[in-house]
Amino acid sequence: MTAAAVFDQVVKTYPTGLLGRGGVPAVRGVSLTVPAGRVFGLLGPNRAGKTTLVKLLLSLSHLTSGTITRFGLPLADRATLGRVGYMHENHAFPRYLSASELLTFYGGLSGVPSESLSTRAATLLERVGLADRKSEPIARFSKGMVQRLGLAQALLNDPDLLILDEPTEGLDLFGRQLLRAVVRERKATGKTVLMVSHVLPEIQELCDSAAVLVAGKVVFDGTLPDLLRDPQSGAAQTLESALQRLYQPEAA
Repeated sequence: MTAAAVFDQVVKTYPTGLLGRGGVPAVRGVSLTVPAGRVFGLLGPNRAGKTTLVKLLLSLSHLTSGTITRFGLPLADRATLGRVGYMHENHAFPRYLSASELLTFYGGLSGVPSESLSTRAATLLERVGLADRKSEPIARFSKGMVQRLGLAQALLNDPDLLILDEPTEGLDLFGRQLLRAVVRERKATGKTVLMVSHVLPEIQELCDSAAVLVAGKVVFDGTLPDLLRDPQSGAAQTLESALQRLYQPEAA
């Protein structure tokens, strides 16, 4: 089965200074694979390069060097973006639109067939608990409601790869339970989920494997059981303890 995404020696340096002659390295030679049909966690401290990798994968930023493929095809093949759904932690939705209008707009951008879009949107609004608020402007929504709407938007095109960037930010208990259920359903139907999160219990509960980035470099890439195994004693450890050990190079 073709991997959902493959990063090969990816480098991203943001230009700085006069005429962009300087540079701030955000990602330094990252190579990793997001396997199809699995839930993959992307972990790391702030400024580790996680968001940069997601932007590169979504063609929202340009590579400095290296290659990335989506579903076995190069980033230049923009048609593969129609197979990706993305839920951001801070949505910038037009606040004058209603929830239904927003999903109709994004559904068109995602290539959802017009004949099925209204039904799909209504089903998703029901699923995320916003059916009774579908006609209200987003300006009246709480942060948690906007997050749930963002989840519906990310699922509109039934993506083969669902990218969740800090998805539980602002969600209440219902929202968190809903998110967990959606992730499990995606995996059960052979879809892929890439989770970027600092919420360790959800990573441990939902992810099959993970990569850990520190200062733009991969310091771990493997299964969750391997991540939770102490390299010295072989004994099980908490995810927090494992990450504290891996984050040490940053402090050094």
